[in-house]
Amino acid sequence: MVDLETLLSSISNVLYTYILIILLMGCGLYLSFKTKFAQIRFFLDSLKLVTEKSDKGVSSFQALMIATASRVGVGNIVGVATAIIIGGPGAIFWMWAIAILGAASACIESTLAQIYKVKNKDGVTFRGGPAYYIQRMSGNKKLGMLFSWLLILCFSCGFNGLQAFNFSSSFEHYIPNYKNSFWPYIIGLGLSAIIFITVSKGVKNAGIISSVLVPIKSAVYIGIALYATFTNLDKLPVVFESIIRGAFDFKAIFGGFFSSALLVGIKRGLFSNEAGMGSAPNAAATATVDHPAKQGIAQIFSILLDTLVCTSTAFLIFSSGINISPTDEGLYIVQQALYNQFGSFGVHFISLSIFLFSFSAIIGNHCYSESNILFIYGSEKALKIFRFACIIPIFIGTIVSSQTAWSIADIFMGLMAVMNITFILIGSKQAIDCLNDYAILKKQNKPTKFVASKYGITNTVWK
Repeated sequence: MVDLETLLSSISNVLYTYILIILLMGCGLYLSFKTKFAQIRFFLDSLKLVTEKSDKGVSSFQALMIATASRVGVGNIVGVATAIIIGGPGAIFWMWAIAILGAASACIESTLAQIYKVKNKDGVTFRGGPAYYIQRMSGNKKLGMLFSWLLILCFSCGFNGLQAFNFSSSFEHYIPNYKNSFWPYIIGLGLSAIIFITVSKGVKNAGIISSVLVPIKSAVYIGIALYATFTNLDKLPVVFESIIRGAFDFKAIFGGFFSSALLVGIKRGLFSNEAGMGSAPNAAATATVDHPAKQGIAQIFSILLDTLVCTSTAFLIFSSGINISPTDEGLYIVQQALYNQFGSFGVHFISLSIFLFSFSAIIGNHCYSESNILFIYGSEKALKIFRFACIIPIFIGTIVSSQTAWSIADIFMGLMAVMNITFILIGSKQAIDCLNDYAILKKQNKPTKFVASKYGITNTVWK
């Protein structure tokens, strides 16, 4: 197992060090300039569009909450703490940077997903995502299938296993010698059963649950973190100074690159906001809207919310005044921070937060996988089999080591990002035309109805 962990960690380090940093930062910068910084230009629109309702299918808000459910998960709590342990305070700065740049990538990929979405057999709801637009752009379904398998392995095996591991770890505070007892198996079976019951009712049900759960969990968690921060306002100048100083400590960056603030911040930032990775477009495609750009713009808000939760965790840790050791676990750091601020209530709160964040993230991740199972097999029977199979990684995730879970998730996430970024750059002109069309219609006070043929887009659900 130790050899396997070392191998996985080495593959992950090479992927992120030599490939993804260039791709992510380069793509984010390029699309930011090409869209005239859509993440800033359309920011107010993103706040308005999330409230749009739909009488049929999945509403814009529900689709956004499915995407946000996956984005705003345990990575926003444990992942941020892990980034601080490994990369120091400076890692938070690079998480902010990748979020700002990534918002442009998120906007483009979700717009493309809307352009090339397809109708489900019920004639009302939709599905889509990178696999669908990769097939259309390349004319090769096998490339789309390759992406689908990467996503399924990433989310159903890597991410859901990781969410399950962190959920299981939260019980260590309550059960003595937890890891060596039979309790992880009981917890794994219980969590698997709850998830199966939830996802077996379909994406519409997942959207309803997410639209209720995600805003509540995010608002409460951010509120608690802000309270802890503002009760320690005197520490904020020192906190910001340590973040900036750590971010630009180039001696530390190039002296120990694999554990530097730059690399760790980018890795954990990508894991958290998923911008450019090709995950959120699977949810964005399900929305029933009258213009593809609307879901692309709405994703800007999702990135903002994700970043707020990440920042809340960081400030909560920094304002608590706890000592951080390189051998500490991420969850332990957050528990100690909350305990210092709120006593035993803080520990109980983080345990509840881990459950809610894990539960909603697993639901969101599963919805992504379902869309890609249908892309590969196009069969409801295959979907039912998958719903049984997908609970196996959840059960296994409750008993494996955190290093293995993180490395598996990192590797598949990185491979997805490489493939998706390539194709969103190829299709960026169509997405940018779509964004400009929306901006023109809005400026002229005309109905924001998209006419695909105007831009040479044919054979889609758009006329």
